[in-house]
Amino acid sequence: MISIENVSKSFVLHNQGTAEIPVMQGASLTVSAGECVALVGASGAGKSTLMRMIYGNYLTASGRIMVGDVDVARAAPREIIQLRRRTLGYVSQFLRVVPRVSTLDVVAEPLLATGTDADAARTQAETLLTRLNIPQRLWALSPTTFSGGEQQRVNIARGFAFPYPALLLDEPTASLDPTNRATVLAMIAEAKTRGAAIIGIFHDHAARDEICDRQFDMTKFTMGPAA
Repeated sequence: MISIENVSKSFVLHNQGTAEIPVMQGASLTVSAGECVALVGASGAGKSTLMRMIYGNYLTASGRIMVGDVDVARAAPREIIQLRRRTLGYVSQFLRVVPRVSTLDVVAEPLLATGTDADAARTQAETLLTRLNIPQRLWALSPTTFSGGEQQRVNIARGFAFPYPALLLDEPTASLDPTNRATVLAMIAEAKTRGAAIIGIFHDHAARDEICDRQFDMTKFTMGPAA
């Protein structure tokens, strides 16, 4: 489902005379349907950089990044938008939403974007928010006012609202209490069971050992400072 072939990345520092900093060279990884792979390596090994390249936020210097039948490294912006709509989900560490949009609508939005009936989308959003212990009294409020742990749970609900065939998870259990951490791990396991290919960053080693099928060591491909 996800195939990364000989991917390299450099950053150009335009405010420092266009100095070029190579950060990754020759990264290759294949993730099958129903498999969860953890990116590991010390801070600066390029874990977040690789995730952002897979999602299309960063350009690659060379190589291919296939998600389904789309090469993210060469895809046009409209292809990336369509890929994110129906194929590739991303749960980041930080919730970024339009202010004043209700929590219920934030979670329902990925479903509405695919043409799901509004009532069905809101019902699914309600189910996920309940499962992740977001009180109903908060659903009509913007999640920008919530605590860090509440925002993380809203972010997870949004990321799991649509059954994406491929998922990127950046520290999905960070800021979570034991009860909600267990719920999130169960949701990841369910996504694997339905066939999702998952790449994740897990600094929670116990969670990584529980849910991931194998690890991918980024330090083998690191050439310099990276995210």
